[in-house]
Amino acid sequence: MANQMTNQAKWIELRAIQIVRDGRTILDIPNTDIQFGGITACIGPNGAGKTTFLKLVHGLIKPNVGGSVGYADGIRSALVLHHTPMIKASVRCNIGLNGVRKPTEDEIDLVLQEVGLSHLQHQPAHQLSAGEKQKLSLGRARLQNPNLLLLDEPTANLDPATTEQVETMIRGFAASGCDVLISSHQLAQVRRLADSIVFIDGGQIIEKGACAPFFTQPQTEAALLYLQRERTAD
Repeated sequence: MANQMTNQAKWIELRAIQIVRDGRTILDIPNTDIQFGGITACIGPNGAGKTTFLKLVHGLIKPNVGGSVGYADGIRSALVLHHTPMIKASVRCNIGLNGVRKPTEDEIDLVLQEVGLSHLQHQPAHQLSAGEKQKLSLGRARLQNPNLLLLDEPTANLDPATTEQVETMIRGFAASGCDVLISSHQLAQVRRLADSIVFIDGGQIIEKGACAPFFTQPQTEAALLYLQRERTAD
């Protein structure tokens, strides 16, 4: 599957974005461009708009009237939400249901092996553990052949061993040429994985740029306060 990924530059342009739900502004992004490369982490307080941002980038949520999302040519995104539903069928059946194309049996076999679920392929998917379901979701995304993978809190509520396995898979996506945008509230994980940061607070993109400088020299008071709160919580 890896040789089907591309290393072409991937970017999005956000113009006059306002997402309002029940009278509350979820996203308010007047004008920004985001360049993807490797692993980008979308971070911010709970309720900042991170999940909505991922859905917007994927196209699951449409921009408001007058707003627009522009994409580099050739972007093929796949989105894995925190809670991905499984149908009452086998792991093998579920992993092949990617909604984009029908994979071959050989492709399914390869991905089952990659995510470590070959031995469970005939087990009902809804009976899997949380970690196994996440591996299935990543395998299903892999079969969509994306070059931009969007992951919403991919290791939330997972034990340390499974978290490490999922992080290894995420690095594998990036190494194969598939850029990754991951939302996470685990700053230690962000520092392990991310090449760049998009910091969202109150529905606005406050900072974006390389990962290391964000943690050592945040450029805004909002980012500084966020890091201080998170470090205190840890």
